Amino acid sequence: MKALEIVSAIRSGGATATSVLEATLARIHAHDGAINAFTAVTAERAQREAAAIDALKAQGRPLPPLAGVPYAVKNLFDVEGLPTLAGSRLHEKRSPAARDATLVARMRDAGAILVGALNMDAYAYGFTTENTAYGPTRNPHDPERSAGGSSGGSAAAVAAGMVPLALGSDTNGSIRVPSSLCGVFGLKPTYGRLPRTGSFPFVHSLDHLGAFGMGSEDVAACYDAMQGPDANDHACAQRPVAPVLPELARGAGGLRIARLGGYFDAHAGDEARAASRCAAEVFELAAEIELPEVERARAAAFVISAAEGGSLHRETLQRDYGGFEPHNRDRFLAGALTPAAWYVKAQKFRAWFAERCRELFTRFDVLIAPATPVVAQPLGTEWLELQGRRLPLRPSLGLLTQPISCVGLPVMTVPIAGVSALPIGVQLIAAPWREDLCLRAAHQLEQAGVARWEPA
Repeated sequence: MKALEIVSAIRSGGATATSVLEATLARIHAHDGAINAFTAVTAERAQREAAAIDALKAQGRPLPPLAGVPYAVKNLFDVEGLPTLAGSRLHEKRSPAARDATLVARMRDAGAILVGALNMDAYAYGFTTENTAYGPTRNPHDPERSAGGSSGGSAAAVAAGMVPLALGSDTNGSIRVPSSLCGVFGLKPTYGRLPRTGSFPFVHSLDHLGAFGMGSEDVAACYDAMQGPDANDHACAQRPVAPVLPELARGAGGLRIARLGGYFDAHAGDEARAASRCAAEVFELAAEIELPEVERARAAAFVISAAEGGSLHRETLQRDYGGFEPHNRDRFLAGALTPAAWYVKAQKFRAWFAERCRELFTRFDVLIAPATPVVAQPLGTEWLELQGRRLPLRPSLGLLTQPISCVGLPVMTVPIAGVSALPIGVQLIAAPWREDLCLRAAHQLEQAGVARWEPA
């Protein structure tokens, strides 16, 4: 069942939180050996949380909005009693977290049941979740292929039907890429919308936290449960909660929607371009447009990520270089040596590009773009053939997401049915703080049967 179907069943008495949890743990036990999405299963905690929901129901007390819904989190979120791995073997000996991350606490308050922590690229620096310490997470639609990353465990756990909701992070595409490759719905809110307190950082200037789900309503309900300012994260905007779930019924009627071409077509394969056009056909398009200087926006995101990520890990690199994940330790080292002038120039360009995007959103409400250039590739793939060019696969999976990351726009990624034998998705992009518009457009695509999640 989807998340809101579970809530409905528990409210009506058709199921209990405990029975839902037992079925969830059974699915994880049956399927995760082949997928490798989980690095820890928190069964005892989940049983306590489920029992508390059932007690509320038995007492006739009001149930919270996500009552009894199982979910799991990328293992860079603090979970009380677990070491926060951030995908790295170096963190295994760290003291267990003393308290939950802010978003985990908010999910608990909303009645959701935490069932475990999920695999990821080490330190969130990667796009394939081929983790050498904890093994690769496999794509549920084809276990010989990547689930994407860095939140690959989160997307795969939902795609495999093990949980209806999962939390992840997105710096340069780490929610959007695995959402596209695993065929699930994923939301990267505006930079600063959701607090990052209690999550292990990668790039302070670009890190976002968000959610994966089976459909737009589930993602909206999860997002609503996590909203709100947090004084402990100074990047978190002091904005009031703006629930989006009630807005979905409005659909996308009246919205000015454009499809991004130019760079986004030139860096997309046949399936990705087809997905973008298929989504666009559902709406009355105002235009097909191009963003200015997209290539430079991606380059700026690269430089900022390298410099801030390298600076964060500089001392650990000096102390234990060999303990780092081989796929990203040299990139961290290079980032630590990035000239300050490059970083300053990238941030100046970022401000210029943000202003161009703001101008664009005076004319349009939602922009449609492909999310990944290709479908999921076989595990171990090093190179990608794309429109006659040979490109390194891992960084190239972010070709279409990094330019949007550069300025922190809200994006909903939805799977597009019928364009490929394997999942592929599109990005629905809106102006800052307008997550409601992304989700309204996603819901309309879903209602039209174009955006569709199917379990592997």
